[in-house]
Amino acid sequence: MSATRHVVCPHCAAVNRLATNRDAASAKCGVCKQALFDGHPVDADAEMFRHQISRSDIPVLVDVWAPWCGPCRMMAPAYAEAAKILEPGVRMVKLNSEEHQQVAATLGIRGVPTLVLFQGSRELARRSGAMNTRQIVDWTRAHLHNVQ
Repeated sequence: MSATRHVVCPHCAAVNRLATNRDAASAKCGVCKQALFDGHPVDADAEMFRHQISRSDIPVLVDVWAPWCGPCRMMAPAYAEAAKILEPGVRMVKLNSEEHQQVAATLGIRGVPTLVLFQGSRELARRSGAMNTRQIVDWTRAHLHNVQ
């Protein structure tokens, strides 16, 4: 019997078990039947955010942003492009700090955009300021490499 990992569905928040030797890129949710990964960041509300960081075995990269923030809007296409590169090894989440102020406050967000990398409910790293696609990918991989 192969080992499994838990992956939270970005659509219905159901926790799915995937065999580690299975191609996660083509996996579908057992509940809602939608793709678990589609190369796009998940727009998360507070509940989806909590589910993603607390119930998923894969790392979760959160972009905390605000609609009024120019650098956030500039970085959005780069973050979306990074999702195409990093998924399915990393879940990419976007959290609107204006709509979810309590979550942003709990995270101690002082400026946006801020990237926060989680694994197993634990914060691994954080960085504020806009980045391009390559910087996002390299920063994420560097911090995940340091953990392994």
